Amino acid sequence: MRGLRRRVRGVAGGGGFAFAAMLAIQPVPAGAFDLSSLDIFGLFGSKDKPPAVSSTTLPYQLEFDVSGATDAKALTQTLRDASLLYRLRQDAPPDGETLARRMVADLNPLIDALWSQGYFNADVTIAVDGNGLRLGNEPGPALVRALEAYRNKAPAPVTVRVATGPLFSLRNVEVVEQGKGGGGAIADPYKVARLKSGDPATSAALRSAQSSLVDYLRNQSRPLARVVALRPVVDHAAKIMDVTYVVEPGPVAGFGDVGIEGTVDVPPHVVRSFIYLEPGDPYSPKALADTRKSIASIPAIGSARIREADRLDVNGNLPIFVDITERPKRLIGFSARYSTIDGPAVRTYWEHRNLFGGAERLRLEGDLFLAPRIDGTKIQSFGDFEQSDIGGRFAFSFMKPALNGTRYDLLVDGFATRERVGTNRYGGYTARYANATTSIRRRFSDTFSVQAGLEVERGQTSDVLGQITYTLVGIPLSVRYDSTDSLLDPTRGVRLTASVAPYPTFLGSTVGIVQAKAAISSYYALDEDARYVLAGRIGLGSLAGAALDEIPATRRFYAGGGGSVRGYAYRTLSPLGPDNQLIGGRSLFEGSVEARIKITNTIGIVPFFDAGMAFEDSFPNFKQALRMSAGLGLRYYTPIGPIRFDVAAPLNPRKGDKPVAVYISIGQAF
Repeated sequence: MRGLRRRVRGVAGGGGFAFAAMLAIQPVPAGAFDLSSLDIFGLFGSKDKPPAVSSTTLPYQLEFDVSGATDAKALTQTLRDASLLYRLRQDAPPDGETLARRMVADLNPLIDALWSQGYFNADVTIAVDGNGLRLGNEPGPALVRALEAYRNKAPAPVTVRVATGPLFSLRNVEVVEQGKGGGGAIADPYKVARLKSGDPATSAALRSAQSSLVDYLRNQSRPLARVVALRPVVDHAAKIMDVTYVVEPGPVAGFGDVGIEGTVDVPPHVVRSFIYLEPGDPYSPKALADTRKSIASIPAIGSARIREADRLDVNGNLPIFVDITERPKRLIGFSARYSTIDGPAVRTYWEHRNLFGGAERLRLEGDLFLAPRIDGTKIQSFGDFEQSDIGGRFAFSFMKPALNGTRYDLLVDGFATRERVGTNRYGGYTARYANATTSIRRRFSDTFSVQAGLEVERGQTSDVLGQITYTLVGIPLSVRYDSTDSLLDPTRGVRLTASVAPYPTFLGSTVGIVQAKAAISSYYALDEDARYVLAGRIGLGSLAGAALDEIPATRRFYAGGGGSVRGYAYRTLSPLGPDNQLIGGRSLFEGSVEARIKITNTIGIVPFFDAGMAFEDSFPNFKQALRMSAGLGLRYYTPIGPIRFDVAAPLNPRKGDKPVAVYISIGQAF
């Protein structure tokens, strides 16, 4: 911006660009706490009230009088941010001479602020009782006497009068390459810089365009691209500005060697296995962002900062340096959730993120939840409560990443649970079972991986079809693809998981089945800032190889609940058997669409529609009616992710379904 400042000064004869922002909270004496001194969101009075008058200081009351602006309120705030008088209003000067000097010092920053907003013909006067100061003036005796007249009587009334004049607009935007006169380095600068003729000639727009030009060139594998000069020309008569950007594109380059720094307890080869950049790969800012995301997926790593060298190596590639910050090794936590249909649940967990010094993660979890009654009775009072009304789950997971420095990971997971799923009206099932799975995962990139393993499960289920004691031994295979930009709040990309798990009897299974599942979700931002996002999800499932009454109830498919079809009780959408009791299905379909709309930077609304059902056949039979719901969600966006509050209503409810359901959690629904 220095180039802009110098050039505009030469054309217009004064002023320039300056930017400042300050939040000042004045200390309050102990025992006399005054909420008005804080002025939190303007709710508790105003901190514009000047200090008390005295014989040793000269407090002042500052007012801004802005005329001619398209948005006077916003411009007034910009002037306040730039004003020394405003920032020091609670620090009363000792005399009129000092206050007058403070007024003089304010003129240039105020002109700078006005020019930054495109008002190049603005006139600024700072006055007290008709004694005014303009740019280039020095305070005279009359002004000092006028200020001193208020000593020990009242705050001196200081008024900043601004006549903005017309708002200047952009006319021509040109981008030239340094050392090549008349040649355009970028064919369509308006499109790349996101400027158009007639836009206000504000410094924010010019800075944003400069960043866009550099980003465009860097995305062309030119890592050393920069804007070396910004040459604005202001035509005061026409009230326009022409701008020329002089760029130095730099050479096309690839990635060079990747250095890893900052590791203490995590072996560097583990971090390196999550970096998919190879020397000679074309330079790409997106590849760097994906690398940060990939490294951050290692539980032991807290953050990864990527630095780029300021010059190319002998091979014409750009060396990269990754600075690692490790996380605390141990973690303990607690969480709670509640829905009006699924009821309350609590969870506690403990995790070690570097168990044996190789970034191994061990996580232990324990859950307690209210198991819904499925025998027709209800809990009417505390005395009706029974031990069987409590469900529980204990789980562990272990991961050893980067086996021998490769992109293979060892995963060991297990759990034991006692649960009861269903409703009073439609019944359900009870189950006690334990599961252990050992897998090897192969990572091909930060977005794509495959996994294979061995799974053993043993348990007992009971429902209206009878009791099944079973053993399953299988070989689960799965694939995962995730190109989304966020785990909890995706706005772009696709997320896909698919698995197939055969459980043949020759491996020891008491019932031979093949289970297949798939889920895909897609996210599309309608605007660059992702304030309007369309999201959709489809889930499918299939069971083959055995009759429905031979398959354990826990393996059958059910829809419904906060992560499925909202508005219906958890896992209650399924075929009905004897006495209209839930029996689960051998196939599943679920679908959801959402429009995620940000009203402000922190508040958003999400209208949504869900549909789904489980079916008796091994493939979804869409001749049967799908259960549908619709609702509206509220999102409060925090640094760790959005807080979700959804209200859903069944559109074709069954008798006994509640009219609405409420869900609260962290993160989007999918």
